[in-house]
Amino acid sequence: MRTATISRKTAETGIEVEVNLDGTGSYEIDTGIGFLDHMIEQFSRHSLIDVKLKVDGDLHVDQHHTTEDSALALGQALSDALGDKGGIGRYGTAYSPMDETLSRVSLDISGRPYLVWRAGFTQERLGEWDTELIEHWFHSVAQTAGLTLHAELLYGSNNHHICESIYKGFARAMRQAVELDSRKGGAIPSTKGSLGG
Repeated sequence: MRTATISRKTAETGIEVEVNLDGTGSYEIDTGIGFLDHMIEQFSRHSLIDVKLKVDGDLHVDQHHTTEDSALALGQALSDALGDKGGIGRYGTAYSPMDETLSRVSLDISGRPYLVWRAGFTQERLGEWDTELIEHWFHSVAQTAGLTLHAELLYGSNNHHICESIYKGFARAMRQAVELDSRKGGAIPSTKGSLGG
C-alpha cells in the first residue's frame, strides 16, 4: 500500500493528514473553511486517492495559514506515499468541462516544484474562502509534492465552476501520474535513474 501519514504543528496550524494513493476516493476533510473542504473532497473523489485531513488553524486571524499549511501537508503526504516513484506514470493531463467552463491541468511528478497559473476570479470569495488564496494553495501543494504543475482556465465565467473545474482537472491528472504501469517493472521513470533537482 502506498500510504503516508503526516502530522504538522506550528504556532499557526495543527494538521493531521493521511493519504492512500491506491484508494477509492474516500475522504474525511475538515479545514474549517467550507469551500476548501469541498475542493479537497473533489480532489480525493476524482483522483481515487483516499484523503483524511484535519486542520486546526488560526482562522481568527485570516484564512492564509490554514490554506497554505493544508496544501503543504497534503503535498508532503503525497510525496511520502510515492516513495522513490518507481513504476509510476509520472505525467498527467486532464481537460475538465463544467457547464460553460473548460480548464486544462498538466503535471509532472518531477521533483522540481514549479507552478504556472493562468486563471483568475472576478469575485473576492467563494463561500467564505478568499479566492486570492486558490493559486497559493496550488503553489504550496506543488512545492512539497514536487510537482511541475500547469493550471489554465481556457474559458469560463462562473467563479464556482472555474475553481471546481481546476480542482477536478488536478485530481484526474494526478490519478494518471501516480498510477503504476506494470510494463515499467518498478523502474523510476527517468533516464537519470532518479526524480528530483
